Amino acid sequence: MSRTATYNTTVRWTGEHWGHLVMGNGPEMKFSAPPDAQGHAGVFTPEDAFVAAANTCVMMMFVWATERFKLKLLSYECRTEGTKLIELDRTEIFTRLLFRPVIRIGAAGEPRATIEARTRRALQAAQKYSLVANSVKSEIVVEPEIIIEE
Repeated sequence: MSRTATYNTTVRWTGEHWGHLVMGNGPEMKFSAPPDAQGHAGVFTPEDAFVAAANTCVMMMFVWATERFKLKLLSYECRTEGTKLIELDRTEIFTRLLFRPVIRIGAAGEPRATIEARTRRALQAAQKYSLVANSVKSEIVVEPEIIIEE
């Protein structure tokens, strides 16, 4: 049987090109548009939020998948780039999310090829089960660096 869950955020305009964000899970922060859209540098932006949502969700699903695939995850770090297309009429859309995870996995005595294959399957599962990745129109590309350590 299907079920639902609801999440919320509250935003408040605080003047000029500034806002304040309160997330349903507790954190609060100021935000702005990015400098290329008449916003401010050095603060959280909606564009940052979009890319961060995809990146954090895929990472959490990868952690889940490594547990399920019985991999010894030593470290995971992923830089994700969102490519935004700005049309002549100023409409914008993210067209691509490029994930570049660097993953360290312990071999635990298993053949390296076996570990790498399971790690790649775990990455595929992470993308498949990521709520955010499944909710965006952007092309999603994953270019992992997998390091297997003894």
